[in-house]
Amino acid sequence: MKRPLHILAGIALLTGLLAGCDDSDSPSGPDLQPPGGVAVSALSGTSVRVTFSPASGASAYIVQRAEGETGGSFTTVGETDENSFEDTGLTPLSVYRYRVASRSGSTQSGFSGEARVELPELVTPTRTITADITSDRTFVADSIYKLSGFIKVANGATLTIEPGTKIVGDFNIPGSSLFILRGARIIADGTSEAPIVFTSERPLGQRQPGDWGGVIMVGNGITNRGSPTYIEGTGTGSANPLVDYSQGTDNDDDSGILRYVRIEFAGFPTAPNEELNSLTMAAVGRGTTIEYVQILLGLDDSFEWFGGAVDGRYLISYESADDHFDMSEGYVGRVQHAIAFQSIRPEPRPNLAGGAASDPQGLENDGCWAENCLAGDSNRSASSPYTVPVFANFTLIGPPPGAWETPSGNIGMMLRRGTGGLYVNGVVARYTRAGISFRGEQTMERMENDLLAVRNIYLTDNAVTFQTGSGTGESAQFAMNLAANALEEGSVATADLFANLPLNTSTASAADFDWMPAAGSPIRTGGLADFSGLPQPLRDAAAGFVTPTSYRGAVDPNGPRWWEGWTYYARF
Repeated sequence: MKRPLHILAGIALLTGLLAGCDDSDSPSGPDLQPPGGVAVSALSGTSVRVTFSPASGASAYIVQRAEGETGGSFTTVGETDENSFEDTGLTPLSVYRYRVASRSGSTQSGFSGEARVELPELVTPTRTITADITSDRTFVADSIYKLSGFIKVANGATLTIEPGTKIVGDFNIPGSSLFILRGARIIADGTSEAPIVFTSERPLGQRQPGDWGGVIMVGNGITNRGSPTYIEGTGTGSANPLVDYSQGTDNDDDSGILRYVRIEFAGFPTAPNEELNSLTMAAVGRGTTIEYVQILLGLDDSFEWFGGAVDGRYLISYESADDHFDMSEGYVGRVQHAIAFQSIRPEPRPNLAGGAASDPQGLENDGCWAENCLAGDSNRSASSPYTVPVFANFTLIGPPPGAWETPSGNIGMMLRRGTGGLYVNGVVARYTRAGISFRGEQTMERMENDLLAVRNIYLTDNAVTFQTGSGTGESAQFAMNLAANALEEGSVATADLFANLPLNTSTASAADFDWMPAAGSPIRTGGLADFSGLPQPLRDAAAGFVTPTSYRGAVDPNGPRWWEGWTYYARF
């Protein structure tokens, strides 16, 4: 049968249009061809490189990916003007297929044939750091970084650490640690889903306090000691020279960010009575951000502040071998939402110059007590600037009776040697010697001059509320003043204050700790929700950072569980 000429012409036109189409659903040019030689190779368990030969006339290439041996939809994962493309964030032990199209202006070719790759098991490479960091550097999350020796980030350099990165201390070079020196910065900005973890390099089940040194930050903040003043634990040899943190002038100094960070199994005695802490903040200024930080099983103090003014919030110290929180030498920063928990006497790695402390405390605050305090040896506690921190919404829980008996220490709050400060809306529980110890005439002077106040604290399961006896320097008048300041000697057992607190922590996991106040818990109320009645110097000190609350302890009963997802609880 003959067809009319106009129908034949239409068929010819349609045939021509179909011939120019392919399954890319993209416009194409008759002279622009897809690249040839498409190949794909695995770079790691989570990344690949796609390579291909250039196509004549192409200015860019579009890369698509599908998952699985067959089927599945191709989706565009990127565009490049080079002859290779790296694709990341893939799943180990999976199969992927890739194809590539050429592009020139608005014209795109069809896609090439498919290239297949099967990813291997994810193996994280270890990069050993043996030299100081003298220029900007980034630690990336797809590697483990081993600190081998006393590593310094030098003045002018910034160390950036990606979320999810793991950093370990070299067990075979005792005291391996990370120093952020004056003028340097660290940007360790993790997330609750991907915290940054500093830890022991030993395997699970073998890790112990003192496996490595810790993190030491040195800022340009102000202290009440003369020059030179050296970081404790430095100066033990050419590999560990003395580090001076004296003569700072700027309490607004910025040493960087620690956010969603864990520091585990750190704290190392480089010599008898010369220890590195898990996190040392020496003269660190308030331009620095310290929040969502957990210290776990450190050998010396968990958090220690020497002067400066850096603020902190959402801090957790778990099973410290010395003090959980230690502030001195003119520290004037603010801390809100802090937890300390103790249930054991931590056992450090063997053959060290020191071990677990004989006088561990929940909070230990001093004015100055060193040889070069600015007021001189005859009256060190009078050195200024005074230590006047604000410590708000804290939960301090000591070891149960029989778990860690010490000749001294095991006191919830040790305030001595001329310290001042505002201590408000806290919980002090289960300390086997006393809840609070107040010592020294200079400390009394801070209270009389409106630089010291203890307000709205709930105390329970402590041997006594106030330490008494020879050598404490405590005054009965001071104890009465404290008792009048809404301090409550409670009768509710420590574990019953919270939604869940394990009695046996030998096999505890993160799910076993719920710091939320239990229904009906007395700490859901009783907080000082209005600071207007405080002495003016302490109101000024708290302003701009600390928020008054109607509850006591570290967690808002109507707020988020701020520790969830990034904290960890283990013994070894």
